[in-house]
Amino acid sequence: MKRHDLKRLPAHLILIVVCVAWIYPFIWMLSTSFKSSREMFTNILTLIPSEPSWDNYERAWTSAKFGQFTINTLVVALGVAALVVIISSLAGYALGRGDMPGKKVIIGVLVATMFLPKGYTILPTYILINAMGLNNTLFGVILAEAGPAHIVAILLFTGYFANLPKELEEAAMMDGAGHWRIFWRIMLPLSKPVAATNFLFNFLNAWNAFLIPLVFTLGAPDLRTLGVGMYAFFGDNAIDWTGLAAGGVIAVLPIIVVFLFLQRYFVEGIAGAVRG
Repeated sequence: MKRHDLKRLPAHLILIVVCVAWIYPFIWMLSTSFKSSREMFTNILTLIPSEPSWDNYERAWTSAKFGQFTINTLVVALGVAALVVIISSLAGYALGRGDMPGKKVIIGVLVATMFLPKGYTILPTYILINAMGLNNTLFGVILAEAGPAHIVAILLFTGYFANLPKELEEAAMMDGAGHWRIFWRIMLPLSKPVAATNFLFNFLNAWNAFLIPLVFTLGAPDLRTLGVGMYAFFGDNAIDWTGLAAGGVIAVLPIIVVFLFLQRYFVEGIAGAVRG
């Protein structure tokens, strides 16, 4: 082994330990999802089940209605991510390319709202959604989740659009294109990495959301998402831990798959926006 490799060995060992500690909860949850309730309490630290069984997944998918909750969550997550990308890209284009007066003030106010807890705005959001007659509907959940200003998404688009050469717009205007056509035909297609990054961010946030889906589906339990559906395993006198573990695996696996497929766009989008 070379000398410089020996110098890196302690750092590698520390990183391995940190990595194992980081992924251990998920490995434990995956292991517990295949255990019986008895084995879960008698061999709680054992990662290899003595008699693996799919009963917990069957119970979570049917009895706890995780099949329906998964479809609801997918609809909400896709709807929120698409809506946020469209709205934030329009806002980012206006802030990144336009010469509007007070642009710095607008950006400053948007950044300040990042420190406002979501719980403070849920009451006016609920009143608005309820007045529109969309309470206890998936579309109402999508609007409530995507409605607040998503500052990170706007700033990513703003930075990316600001870094694009002005010659693109000038050439398009010489061909008779207006701002709308320039945005949809030129700017938005060029921002695919940033759009994919924002889509991934908001898809994950909407998939894991709890407060808004809970509030806006109180009168329609069948429209709950996976985050809210976890409560199906909490009884009055007991908790179905093995079923809860199976439900957790069902909820986590799809977002891991989505991230693995979009991680290249995620890195490119962050890098492009930061350079801007």
